[in-house]
Amino acid sequence: MPNQPSHKPSSPFFGSGPCKKIPNWTPQCLENAFISRSHRAPDGVARVQYLLDLTRQILDVPHDYAIAIIPGSGTGAVETALWNFLGTRPVDVFAWDVFGKLWVTDTVEQLPVTAHPFVVDFGNLPDLGQYNPDHDCVFTWNGTSSGVMIPNTDWIPADRSGLTICDATSSMFAIPVDDWSKLDITCFSWQKALGSEAGHGMIIVSPRALEQLEKQPQNWPIPRLFRLKKDGALIKTIFEAKTINTPSMLCVEDMIQALEWAQSIGGGKALAQRTLNNFKVINEWVNHHSVLSHMATNPLSRSYVSVCINYAGSVDAVVKTLADLGVAYDIKNHFLAPSSFRIWCGPTIDSNDLVLLTQWIDYRLCEENLKIE
Repeated sequence: MPNQPSHKPSSPFFGSGPCKKIPNWTPQCLENAFISRSHRAPDGVARVQYLLDLTRQILDVPHDYAIAIIPGSGTGAVETALWNFLGTRPVDVFAWDVFGKLWVTDTVEQLPVTAHPFVVDFGNLPDLGQYNPDHDCVFTWNGTSSGVMIPNTDWIPADRSGLTICDATSSMFAIPVDDWSKLDITCFSWQKALGSEAGHGMIIVSPRALEQLEKQPQNWPIPRLFRLKKDGALIKTIFEAKTINTPSMLCVEDMIQALEWAQSIGGGKALAQRTLNNFKVINEWVNHHSVLSHMATNPLSRSYVSVCINYAGSVDAVVKTLADLGVAYDIKNHFLAPSSFRIWCGPTIDSNDLVLLTQWIDYRLCEENLKIE
C-alpha cells in the first residue's frame, strides 16, 4: 500500500459549479466594485458594458450578435430563451444529462409547443442527425452530469429555417465555439469555467433570432424577469447594458476580474488549452486503473471539462474522506446522476493540483484494498 501523499492540492475546489475562482483571487479583488449606487447611473452602465465587451472579445462573438445579462443564472438564461423564442414551429430537444432533461420537461409539459424529445441514458449522446432543420432545436453543449459533450456543430445545417437554442453553461470559456453561425441563442452563467459568482446568466442572440423575435407575436404570458419584449416591441436596452432587473455590482466586478485574468493569459484559446491540459491528467489516470472508467462511452463525445468517472467501489466513502481531509470538495456527481466521481477540469484549475488529487484518490482506493493497476 502506498504512503499517504505528502502534499495536498493548493486548492481543494474541484466541484462543477460553482467552480474554483481564478488564481490568486481574494475579496480585495472587489474593492473597486460599483456598490451603493444605481446600476443605471452612467458609471454603472459603463461597468456593465465593459463586462459585455470583454465577453465578446474573449469568446470571439461576432459583432452583430447581441449580448445581455439575464437574472437567474444559466437556468434563467435558458428559460428566457425557451419562453421568448419558441412557439412558431416544432422543436427538437436533445438531452443526455440532468439539466438537458429539464429542458425536455419545459418543452413537453410546460409550453404549448409541438416537442420532439431525443433522450438517452447517462454516458451516451443522442443521434444528432435526427435534427430537423425546419424545427427549432434545444440542446446542451456539455452535459456536466454525464461527462458527454457535442464534439462540434457540424450536424447543424447553415441553411436551417429553425432556431438553435444552446445551453452552454458548462462549456463556455472552456470549450471553444467552433462556428457561431450555428448558434442562434446561447445561454450560460458566470459560476462555471471562470469561477465567478452565481445568480446571473448571459444570453447571446444571433441577428436572425432577433429578427424573428421582433416579428413574431407573443404566444403566451411571460414572467417579467424573462421578458424581452414590451407592447410587442423588442426591449433593445436589455442588450445595451441595461439589465432586466438590478444586478449585483459585486458580482459584476467579480466577473470582470475573471475576464481580465482570462485576457491576461491569452483569451479564449488559452482558456481552452488549460482545460485540455487538465483533462489529459485525469484521462491518463483513469485509463491506468481497472476500477475506474469514463461514464462517456464514446471518446469523440467525451467531455474534457466535466469528467464523470465510474468507480467499482464506494464513491461516497472516498468523497467523504477527501472532504474531511480538506483535499477535495464536491467531487461526487449530481444526486440525480448515477453514483460516480465528477472532476472539474476547467481553466481556473491548476494541472499539478489534479495530479495531487489523483494521488490522494489512489491512496484512498488502496485503503479499501482494491487492486489498482
